[in-house]
Amino acid sequence: MVAWMNQLALDQTLSSGLATFYSRSRGQLWTKGETSGNRLVVREVWTDCDADALLLLVEPEGPSCHTGRPSCFFRRLSPNSADDSRARLTLQALEATIYARKSSAANVSYTRSLLDAGPSKIGAKLREEADELARAIDDETDQRVAAEAADLLFHMLVGLASRDVPLRRVLEALQSRVGVSGHEEKNRRGAG
Repeated sequence: MVAWMNQLALDQTLSSGLATFYSRSRGQLWTKGETSGNRLVVREVWTDCDADALLLLVEPEGPSCHTGRPSCFFRRLSPNSADDSRARLTLQALEATIYARKSSAANVSYTRSLLDAGPSKIGAKLREEADELARAIDDETDQRVAAEAADLLFHMLVGLASRDVPLRRVLEALQSRVGVSGHEEKNRRGAG
């Protein structure tokens, strides 16, 4: 896996023997496995020639990846999969920007003004954008459909950020539904 580490995280890793990282989105340290139980027991720590990257040699106590796989590196990148990776990176960058806007001044940030207005305003924008997308799908150009879908995705990410629900959790929910019929999935959740 790849994770961010600051000096405090490194110090804690070296003293505890458990891989500890710094979550930039949450602004705090986290020890791998503190909620999942899938800890990484550190055996050795190596640095590169510039001392700007670390390699931890660990004994994993369970899967390292949040998907349940042993490693986060399980998808081979090919010319056909490059678009998927760019899309994921774009969404992750947008999510990071939205979280950064949470601490900006509302008078210069549309995102911050939405967050300050609260759930009712965000919900109203989501309904408005969903309606605009539905109308575009009905009788507008593909370019308009894409633009309206982008607006809806943006406002959805703002709503998620307002609740501190990371996009990763949405993707995990979608991943759990792959290969499951929609009717079966709704019955599992108890939805009508």
